[in-house]
Amino acid sequence: MPPEQIRLLIAAALAVSLLLGGTFLLVGRFHSTPSDVLDHPANPITDAQSQAQVVESARQIVTLTGLRTASAGYALMSCKDRDDPPYQGAIYLTFFLPDTARADTYLPGVGATLVGHGWTEGLGPNNHAFAKTLSKDAVTVVIYRLDEDPGLGVLRVYGQCRNMNDHRHDTTAWVDVTERVTGTG
Repeated sequence: MPPEQIRLLIAAALAVSLLLGGTFLLVGRFHSTPSDVLDHPANPITDAQSQAQVVESARQIVTLTGLRTASAGYALMSCKDRDDPPYQGAIYLTFFLPDTARADTYLPGVGATLVGHGWTEGLGPNNHAFAKTLSKDAVTVVIYRLDEDPGLGVLRVYGQCRNMNDHRHDTTAWVDVTERVTGTG
């Protein structure tokens, strides 16, 4: 093969390699990752909206299932790490199990009631017996018996990760929302 054809063949191979490499880089920039969605949520929400989302869901669950609420606390939690935005509203609610009910039948019944009202059941968490995970309208709930006290159950409610306000320097504290959740306040 003459040297001119070899040079032309090498130049063509390099040009194709550069073109494919550039295309790969461009396509990678157009493809969003889960991290991009978390870092830049569409339609961010306010602190009040974060709280209202989970308080209203918890109130609906208490009303539908008749949970005898002992206490309910609300806090904003980072969806990324301990401190950085975005944040989600979270409720930790404890309730009394009925004296005559066994957790292995009562908690699945609560889950079935929620499924009957449009909640979707997901995989149960591995760390609690008889636990249920359900979701509806981008809110996730986990319900289980409290290991330390078999007479108590726990309902954890998590809202969407769309609150982009900076809470890195806030003092972390739970706010009592028992009366708002039970409808007595």
